[in-house]
Amino acid sequence: MIKIGLTGGIASGKTTVANLFRDLGVPIIDADEISHRITEPGHRAYSKIIALFGDEVLLSDDLIDRAKLRDKIFKDDAARKQLESILHPMIMADMLTQVAALDAPYCILVIPLLLEANQHELVDRILVIDADKKHQLARLVQRDGIAEEHGHRILAAQISRAERLAAADDIIDNNNDPSVLAARVNELHKSYLSTAEELSLLPPGEG
Repeated sequence: MIKIGLTGGIASGKTTVANLFRDLGVPIIDADEISHRITEPGHRAYSKIIALFGDEVLLSDDLIDRAKLRDKIFKDDAARKQLESILHPMIMADMLTQVAALDAPYCILVIPLLLEANQHELVDRILVIDADKKHQLARLVQRDGIAEEHGHRILAAQISRAERLAAADDIIDNNNDPSVLAARVNELHKSYLSTAEELSLLPPGEG
């Protein structure tokens, strides 16, 4: 089974694209969904995060205030790296467990920090959802209701657009009319199915 790593900058349209693949029957394993699950009270990462950041990142119902936590780590590189050291190994282990249980020609692993965290070895191909900073910032401000200054800090914490594009095996341009996304996803879907079929015909140990 081919593992496609879907990534892109924040507010580039990763969820939209993943949902289009999901509508085609492709298994989707999303790092953010796993992160939300394992940071709920009683789950693995929750107590470690509270021990690291204190009760100040909790809401009144004891859930983690994700907006406050995100704001904290984007202002403090050391805090961000500490949080990633807690979450990334757990998320990757969960992803690999889910992949092992699948029976499909290919699957999509949605990993926003695939390149920043040097997790290339987890996937066979890298699919980058590309959007320029102007579009990212506008979507981020509208989606999260944050100030533009905050949005600029978030964008600055990620790798550059040029680095992301240089690492891509496949690219989906999400700078223009959203209606073209479905056509591009269908095109890639057919390509991935064809590649998976070709690999299935190779003798064991090849490909």
